[in-house]
Amino acid sequence: MSSSAVKEQIGNARFQNALTRRAQPTPPIWLMRQAGRYHKHYQALRQKYSFMDLCKRPELAAAVALGPVMDFDFDAAILFSDLLFPLEALGMGLEYTDRGPQLGWNLDEQTLAQLRSIDDAWPHLLFQGEAMRATRDLLPSDRSLIGFVGGPWTLFVYAVEGSHSGSLVESKKLLSLFPEFCETMVPLLRRNIELQLDAGAEVVMIFDTAAGELSPDIFTAEVAPQLQTLTAKDVSRIGYYSKGTQAAHLRHPLFISGGLAGVGVDSRWDLSEALDFFPQGFVQGNFDQALLLCETNDLKQHLERYLRPFANQARPGWICGLGHGVLPGTPEDNVRLFVDTVREVIQ
Repeated sequence: MSSSAVKEQIGNARFQNALTRRAQPTPPIWLMRQAGRYHKHYQALRQKYSFMDLCKRPELAAAVALGPVMDFDFDAAILFSDLLFPLEALGMGLEYTDRGPQLGWNLDEQTLAQLRSIDDAWPHLLFQGEAMRATRDLLPSDRSLIGFVGGPWTLFVYAVEGSHSGSLVESKKLLSLFPEFCETMVPLLRRNIELQLDAGAEVVMIFDTAAGELSPDIFTAEVAPQLQTLTAKDVSRIGYYSKGTQAAHLRHPLFISGGLAGVGVDSRWDLSEALDFFPQGFVQGNFDQALLLCETNDLKQHLERYLRPFANQARPGWICGLGHGVLPGTPEDNVRLFVDTVREVIQ
């Protein structure tokens, strides 16, 4: 058998069917933040190593990513890393404390010029390609692998404010700096996407968790053009997830007919409507992640109501998951119940 034939067999059939919108009775399951603080496997590694070590040492990043796939039988793994590393690469500094990620300084009119050049920043991101290759080597051949980067707007928000909570007043006041910021950030992210695809990712997600704080008109005028530039080369292998956005934000041709691999939606969307709204590519989502902390009987009722519209029908393009990431403190048994119930009801 040729090496190309072997390569073509790598990946999860259900996940690849969803990417190509082949109708199938049971959707693939992948949860954002499925490798994280709720999981004993992660907790055990975290007792021995810093978060930075888990991200930057390829063998550790691969071990973290593999853990939940093997424990909960997810159809896909995702690169274990953090979306803020491009800011660190650009010279903003980054450390992780009990208060969360801390940048060395904030972006404003004066400090924008302090960002490193793309060529100087690029070597500081190569570890993600190594982590991706290590994960693909460790992952069973029948599981898929996803990469990710942060959205330019979300990274801008972090650079300006140090977090992405609240109304983002400072970021909106400095909106005029966003295009200049993107002159450096977007080409750097584009290299990062290509790195991850070359290292084994089947699709790379853009996570834009701050996008929903923008009005649809500003999102369309300022953010969507940067996303078009970012995705132009590899558009069919890139997905986009945004938190808090509505149909009015995502009517842009990039999301409706622009050739993206797919779109992730949060739990504010009706999933049936989302599957109809995005006629191309996959739709990923969108069970409310907070409900995974319910008592067992309550969770079963929530899941059955959520899944009922999709029983006994093959919906093309659905990647079953949550509206956002798995929350700390989520019981592992509830994650197993989620996976088992989806596969029992949707078959």
